[in-house]
Parts: sequence; structure tokens; C-alpha cells
Amino acid sequence: MLRRLHADQPDSFAFTPANQAWAEAQITKYPEGRQASAIIPLLWRAQEQEGWLSRPAIEHVSEMLGLAYIRGLEVATFYFMFQLQPVGSVAHIQVCGTTSCMICGAEDLIGVCKEKIAKNPHEISADGKFSWEEVECLGACSNAPMAQIGKDYYEDLTAERFTAMLEELARGEVPTPGPQNGRYASEPLSGLTSLTDYDSGKTQYNASAQLATDIGDTVKRIDGTEVPLLAPWQGKAANAAKKPAKAARDDMMPPSGPDGAQGGRAKGAKAADRTRGAASDGVAEATGEAPETQAKAKPKRGSVAPTPKTDVKAESGTPAATPGKKPRTMKAPRKAGADDLKLIKGIGPKLEATVNSLGFFHFDQIAKWGQDELAWVDQNLEGFKGRASRDNWVEQAQKLARGEETEFSAKASKDGRYN
Repeated sequence: MLRRLHADQPDSFAFTPANQAWAEAQITKYPEGRQASAIIPLLWRAQEQEGWLSRPAIEHVSEMLGLAYIRGLEVATFYFMFQLQPVGSVAHIQVCGTTSCMICGAEDLIGVCKEKIAKNPHEISADGKFSWEEVECLGACSNAPMAQIGKDYYEDLTAERFTAMLEELARGEVPTPGPQNGRYASEPLSGLTSLTDYDSGKTQYNASAQLATDIGDTVKRIDGTEVPLLAPWQGKAANAAKKPAKAARDDMMPPSGPDGAQGGRAKGAKAADRTRGAASDGVAEATGEAPETQAKAKPKRGSVAPTPKTDVKAESGTPAATPGKKPRTMKAPRKAGADDLKLIKGIGPKLEATVNSLGFFHFDQIAKWGQDELAWVDQNLEGFKGRASRDNWVEQAQKLARGEETEFSAKASKDGRYN
């Protein structure tokens, strides 16, 4: 399937402050030099916020990870879980049209989409609420036909039930995900003939549907304000760390769409897809304890870095002072022109503009920062707080100021990363 960026693009993209904090926290989950691995969860959060992925959003995420724009575009255009064009304000519906679903009635569901939403895939309905597309196998063959709506699976569909679901969504209601014919999971329609003790202790819905129901974010846009987003693995965060945490989602891996190269995913992985904040991610309510201690506690879904302590107010009600000492700055670069700060790992075009706006244009300026000055810079990089320390800007700048190359600058120069 040909996937291209939409012809009409917004001028810019920015995460909400809470989502920016969430995104920065996800990056810390990966080893030094492997931050690019965070690209899928970051792109997914951008889509959750806006409903679709615009070019500015893809480029923003690429800059955060120090990637060439083409790398971000490669990922975004490969997976059909990423929508490259505007979608309905309520829901975008993906109908599986592969063999099992096709045999069991997927064409009837597509007919409903054409009648009730729009004639062609990716067109938005007249009321602006819905859009749809046919996709390849979503791995729910035993519950065919099915569709993915938002983040969740709706299975064992009929044209009548599917039509009723669209009407519910249009009214602002959210149908319960999972089988729509009364079946619990993937057991035979005639009922269990073995493992009959399976019924003992089960929840109202199967694991995936129950979690979706509990969280209630099936078709919700996520701007990060719904719940506090914490990242206890980053350590204590002064007063901010004392704020109580609520459950949220952790998208270490995307909760919907494909995980395989061909866009499919196993039915048995559906519940795993929704493990938002599993203990293995080290995500728990912020308690001020060491991450090792927190990992033993029951995890909270969806955690992100607490607001830095410079953003919380002191007990007197006035903003807390920015830590560190402001380095010496310049009003403009020297006559020879500014250095290409993008040769420092972690600085992309957008962050370079931010650094310039703070008064830093040359490698030797950054090379002279001490710990106090570095702390000041970290706290004043709006949208990128902590980046200077995490990516060792000072050490890189010292080498570049001496005319030496770093591993990153050599590679960036060779592949023309920002040319």
C-alpha cells in the first residue's frame, strides 16, 4: 500500500507540556546511544495527541532523538498504525479484510463504512466524526470479522452490530471492546468442552477488553492532562515527586496496530499490547524511593517524568529559583559566523535555534560550562530539559572546539544529516 504524507500540513507541532515530559522520560529507558529505539512510542504519543501524524510531528520526534528526518519518516510511513492524514474527530476505524475476516463478512462491514462514513477509505465523514480504511490481518482470526477502533479490537461483528456501534460512538458513547456476540474470548461458540475451570476467577470481560474498559481511553485523544505522568526511574523530583499518581498508560510499545514487519500481530499478544506500565518497565507510583524498591510495588500504568522542581512553586507561593549559574552569553555570533551546533549529538535544528536564543553560538562557549552552568542550561532548554547533561554536550564541545571530531560529528558530516 502506497503511504505518503498528506498534502496539507500544519505549520508546526509541539507536544503538550505533559506529553513532552512523558516523551523525554521514555528516552531514558534506553541505553546511551540507543535513544532512537524510543521512536515508535514517541510517534504514537504524537498521534494520540493530534489524531494523526503530520510531517512537523515526525520531524519534532526525530529532533528529540537526534535522528535525520528521513529516519523518522521511514518508520512513520512503514507501519499502518500511524495515520499520515487527518482522521475523524471521534474515531478512525480499521476493518480487517484478510482471509478469515473476508470469509466471515468483512465485506459487509466495509459496505457499512462506505454507507455510513464515506465512500472512499481515508475520507472523513460529512459530520467530521469518522474515517475508515481496510487493513491487513490484525491477528484476531478466530473472532472474525473484526475491526480495530482507536486502540482496541471489536470482534465477532455483524453489519447490524457494527452499524449500532457507529451510532453509539456518534452519540459520545464508547462500546465495550472485545467480542460483540456474547462470547468471552476465543472459545468455541458452543462453549467450553475442556478446561472448564477456566470460568473461575475471571473478570467481567476478557483481559484485553477489561483493561480497555478500566482505562477508558479507547478513542480518547491523550494530551497528558488526564492524569499525572511520572517517571520514578529518573530519581527523586523534590516536591513534584510527592504528588500522588493516578493510573495512566505506558506506551513502551504501541498499544494498537502492528508489531511485525508486515503489520500483523498475534491474537495472543492483544493483552500484552495493553500492558500500560508493566513492572518490567520500572514504572510505579512516585514514592521517593530508589527504583529498585519501587519495582517491587504494584506498578501504575503510564508514567512520565514529574514536572521539574523549577516549575513547582515554593512554599511562599513564588516560583522556585532556577538552579545553577547562568553562563556567559553572546548577543550574536562572531563575525566568522556561528558554529554548526548540530554536530553535537542531541542537538537538532529546533534545539539549535533554542540554544542560539539563549545566547550560545560557538563550541568554545559550551566547552567552558561548569556543573553549575550546565545545570542552568538544562533547566532553560524549554521542551528539552536535561538534554545537555544527558548527551554530554560539554565533552563533545571541548573536542569540537579543538578542531577534533567526535564519533557523532564524523557520521553527521559524512551522511549530510542536516543538509
